[in-house]
Amino acid sequence: MIHVIAILTAKPGQRDTILQHFRANVPAVRAEKGCLEYGAAVDAENALPFQTKWGPDTFLVIEKWESMDALKAHAAAPHMIAYASKTRELMSNRAIHILEPT
Repeated sequence: MIHVIAILTAKPGQRDTILQHFRANVPAVRAEKGCLEYGAAVDAENALPFQTKWGPDTFLVIEKWESMDALKAHAAAPHMIAYASKTRELMSNRAIHILEPT
């Protein structure tokens, strides 16, 4: 299994627009062969006092894939290329962490 944690930071005020595009793309991603989990997350409100917040412009994408081949196919999927073209100019930074269980 492959885990992906993507930390995406929008340009100021653009997170909701990016998340609209993200949500529209979710059904196509979840239908991909090998997708076990795919969703976005933002800072929880009223969380524990030791929480370190990402802030109002950042969200995480949390993914699980059956294999590295499934992840590679996902990255090359037409709907992902279209999503990237719609959101690229709205992003200020992204960090993609690809992990495997120990």
